[in-house]
Amino acid sequence: MCSTNIDALIFDLGDVLFTWNAPTTTEVPPKTLHAILQTPTWFDYERGRLTEDEAYEAVASKFDLSAQDVAVAFQGARDSLSSRPFMVDLIRDLKRDGRKVFAMSNISAPDWSVLRTKSADWDIFDAVYTSAEAGERKPDLSFFRHVIAQTGVDPTHTAFVDDKFDNVLAARSFGMKGVVYDEFSNVQRTLRNICGNPVARGFAFMHEHAGRHVSFTSTGHVIQENFAQLLILEALGDPALVDYTKYDGPFNFFRGGGQFTTRNFPFDADTSSIGLTIAEDITEETKHRVMDEMLRLRNTDGILQVYFDPSRPRVDPIVCVNALCFFYFNGRGDELSETLDWVEAVLRHRAYLHGTRYYEPAEAFLYFLCRLLAISERARGRLGALLRERCRERVNMPGDALALAMRVISCRATGVDATADMQRLLEMQQVDGGWEQGWFYKYGSNGVLIANRGFTTALAINAIRAWKVDVGFKSRTPSPSSE
Repeated sequence: MCSTNIDALIFDLGDVLFTWNAPTTTEVPPKTLHAILQTPTWFDYERGRLTEDEAYEAVASKFDLSAQDVAVAFQGARDSLSSRPFMVDLIRDLKRDGRKVFAMSNISAPDWSVLRTKSADWDIFDAVYTSAEAGERKPDLSFFRHVIAQTGVDPTHTAFVDDKFDNVLAARSFGMKGVVYDEFSNVQRTLRNICGNPVARGFAFMHEHAGRHVSFTSTGHVIQENFAQLLILEALGDPALVDYTKYDGPFNFFRGGGQFTTRNFPFDADTSSIGLTIAEDITEETKHRVMDEMLRLRNTDGILQVYFDPSRPRVDPIVCVNALCFFYFNGRGDELSETLDWVEAVLRHRAYLHGTRYYEPAEAFLYFLCRLLAISERARGRLGALLRERCRERVNMPGDALALAMRVISCRATGVDATADMQRLLEMQQVDGGWEQGWFYKYGSNGVLIANRGFTTALAINAIRAWKVDVGFKSRTPSPSSE
């Protein structure tokens, strides 16, 4: 039983399942041999309208060659045919879910007689359709109609793979999912994405690397930190996936000492706000004690600062949003009124568009703000309409997988259509089931970026679940205390 809506696959043979080389030791140069293959005469030969000898005579006359030399050159090309074992393995794997697999090739009857003798695990195909048998060739629509009629496939539930764009375009005109074979890695990723269940594959990636979803910098260094671990835990709710340090008080961004910064790195309001909300077995006394400490961190404008260290007077609107989540979740949101005022100003005037001191993508601000609105009815009433408009402004903007996942989640939470961004995110899933990292936060002092592939994948999973099955951001956010 197929797990997706693709229940049939149609593959070209030449330059997809098989490769061949034009011989260099004949009187027909490789360039000329390729040119012959694009002539109307050769097309008629592939349709079965000319015999082999007639085709050789016709093209020899056109290119000022002897028919014998043309025959020798094509025999050499036939001899060079070899299958691509990695394609055979991929097709066999995709067929395991119960899909029908067919081949559809522009090939003459004599060439097909030779090709079928080649070792290629022909049993992977439920049937092979040739232009010689059909009397038509790709991209003739009549050839596609013939194959559809013979196989009984539903074109809208069928994927088609060919190395020629014109053939893929013709397939798409029937509603097929057309894939141009350029290089194997792209084709493999695309086919696994359209044939596999993206959420199941994403979870498989997360479990395969459980406890090892480390972060790394744009300078190529691995860092051990708590923040991404806590966010993964919040996103997927599985403690077995992550490894973080638990504190009886404020949390530190780093696990152990600071890395590529001050060794005795101070505790921060950002990681503390997430950790004290997400980590298990945190006492109410601890939460309120830390909130009392955080209140003492406010600057002269009444805005909460980042670090539990007065010698580092830093502010960041996203850190403020996360602190507001922590306070509202525990019924004390009104104690950060000036901080909320500043967050609203940042949202209203789009001050987040080029990132913040500690966060790279514009979507980070919107994502965490949706988290706040899911927790606080008061914040939702005050900022909801404006946030919806700001989310709408980000639709179809450029972005990596993390930015797209945050965007889709934010748009879903605010009722904004981001279908095109959802499709782009689906297409970015890698062969191993994960998504490539997106630069998320950064060292404020030098701008070195930090990413975590596990976090990107966790958010991509949630984006897809929210969009496709309506299991969205709000349903995974803890219910707030009374305000």
